[in-house]
Amino acid sequence: MFASFTRSRRRFADCHDLSRRLSKGIGLACALVLAGPAVTARAEEPALSPAQTVSVPVDDAQIEAALGKLDALTQDVLERSGVPGLAVAVVWKGKTVFAQGYGVLAVGDPASVDAETVFQIASLSKSLAATVVAGKVGEGIIRWDDPVVDHLPGFRLQNEAVSEMLTLGDLFAHRSGLPDHAGDDLEDIGFDRAQVLERLRLLPLGSFRDSYAYTNFGLTAAGEAVARASRSDWASLSDDVLYQPLGMSSTSSRFSDYMDRDNRALPHVRESGTFESLYQRQPDAQSPAGGVSSSVNDMAKWMALVLGEGAFDGKQLIGKDALLQATTAQMISSPQHALDARPGFYGFGFNVGVEPTGRVTLSHSGAFALGAATGFLMVPSLDLGIVVLTNAEPFGVPEGLARSFMDVVEYGALTRDWLAGYEQLLAPLMKPVGTMAGKPAPVDPKAAGALADYAGSYENAYFGPAKIVSGNDGLVLEIGPKGQTFDLTHWDGDTFVFEPRLENAPAGSRSLVRFERQNAEDAKSVWIEYFDEHGFGTFERP
Repeated sequence: MFASFTRSRRRFADCHDLSRRLSKGIGLACALVLAGPAVTARAEEPALSPAQTVSVPVDDAQIEAALGKLDALTQDVLERSGVPGLAVAVVWKGKTVFAQGYGVLAVGDPASVDAETVFQIASLSKSLAATVVAGKVGEGIIRWDDPVVDHLPGFRLQNEAVSEMLTLGDLFAHRSGLPDHAGDDLEDIGFDRAQVLERLRLLPLGSFRDSYAYTNFGLTAAGEAVARASRSDWASLSDDVLYQPLGMSSTSSRFSDYMDRDNRALPHVRESGTFESLYQRQPDAQSPAGGVSSSVNDMAKWMALVLGEGAFDGKQLIGKDALLQATTAQMISSPQHALDARPGFYGFGFNVGVEPTGRVTLSHSGAFALGAATGFLMVPSLDLGIVVLTNAEPFGVPEGLARSFMDVVEYGALTRDWLAGYEQLLAPLMKPVGTMAGKPAPVDPKAAGALADYAGSYENAYFGPAKIVSGNDGLVLEIGPKGQTFDLTHWDGDTFVFEPRLENAPAGSRSLVRFERQNAEDAKSVWIEYFDEHGFGTFERP
């Protein structure tokens, strides 16, 4: 993120640390959360201590009982959260044992969500992408430890030695040294995949292979390399390796396919306390990391494949050993925050956790601030998994519902109100960003110069050119390959502000724009707070 934007933005697809802090070690994968039912454990049935590791047997009858309560749990979450629509599926012993939709495709439209409704699944795409790559590893086309440059020769990071050593696995495990969510700011203003990947070489690097930083475009670079090695494009490769063999007929890595579906859930954001469908996220640039659309029926087939160690309906579709590497802890994604807490781990595109019962979990969450929140949670030792897809901005519904279900599975009752807990922890992620957010305008501001003093073209190595255009109503910032525009409002002297509403800028965000002038001459440069996360916020006159 940027200066003050930096700590608030772009955490929507990955919240390992928040979920760990909420559960104090209870395994729940990262994502956006809203949780469970209003029902709580009875006083005579106290919740287990989060740090306590115990052997809690779970038999078929207990899982069947939890399945019998899932509809009520879901109805409760739907009512309490107010999300327009969601769909849930559970797979157990290789079979889909629950698949149901709730609510509507869009506010104001009576069309109902069902198990075939297609949602944008955001960062759940990473786990599917890892499965695709595992398929090619199993075929011997590539290896997880292949250097990326072997298949994508032009890909470079700021450090040449790191560029040469960087592997596909490094990027899928988010241990490349790239800064958190590197490149997302470029996508926000219209840069395509190739343009973003080319500019990653300009970003400062952290420590290679011993620091974790979640990057959509790092993982996308790895996906692109695998597609090149397979002599395909990413979307077609995903079709050929995963979607078609599994019969995932409603799933695609192409945005155009999502838009062509009749049974499509529209994204929603909260405006003044109510949900509205105002924006549409177009994630093709980061398709391997966040561009998949799917239904819970299709996602249940994929979960059965993963729980089956790459086998589905008696056929080995993905190499067992290759998939095991993806679902094995590769990096500590969130260190212990307390003496009795468990760390969080990341594999290749999967979160890997450990329950207080000692059971291993696989999970991931996904979200678009412009209107999607998704999550899955699998317990391989129980051969059980749940996926929840919603059409609303993130605030914990998928994770909370999944966690509530698994509580009932493992303990027979809820150990806490997951919805309330996750909503409280995730609320800061949707707060407005920027130092001027929520501040009143100066009462007696200094006058600006003539608008013509600021108008003109400015250059930037990372973001490319920006134009300041002087019109009848004031100044307009024009930036990005598609000429995205933002109206500038005078603030004080040579300082202006604008209010971005983008994937990484929640409603109410406000960015400073400061022009540098000398002796009342034309501006020589402009600093834009929103684009200064990595020090590239200054644009110079050529």
